Amino acid sequence: MSFGAELQQERLKRDVSLESISDSTKVAMRYLRALEEDTYAKLPGGIFNRGIVRSYCRYLNLNEDEWLQRFNTYARSEGEEDWTEFAQNVKRNRESIQSRGRLRWLGVLLMLILLGAAGWVGWHYMLKPHP
Repeated sequence: MSFGAELQQERLKRDVSLESISDSTKVAMRYLRALEEDTYAKLPGGIFNRGIVRSYCRYLNLNEDEWLQRFNTYARSEGEEDWTEFAQNVKRNRESIQSRGRLRWLGVLLMLILLGAAGWVGWHYMLKPHP
């Protein structure tokens, strides 16, 4: 049995309608249907999906952590991207860009110092009158 079918079964066992879950949790009906139909591509993605599952489970008094873990397993097998891995890659990329930016400013500072020194040498030896 799929994740969505199990959720739907739990909801029907408690005689709760999707409309009542939607009204209470403020989650759009289309997302609740997509969750029960296992059409994860219709969900907003990432952390929002987990929030939808958490709200659904909280409304039905289900163990949120257990169901989130099951959702993560099903969602990955259905091809949903692992957003935590994506976020870590973005963080690593930003850190490398920041370190390159610091090196770039160090190079600019070094070039300004060299230009200042060359200007001083030029002024001191060529333009300044010698006795």
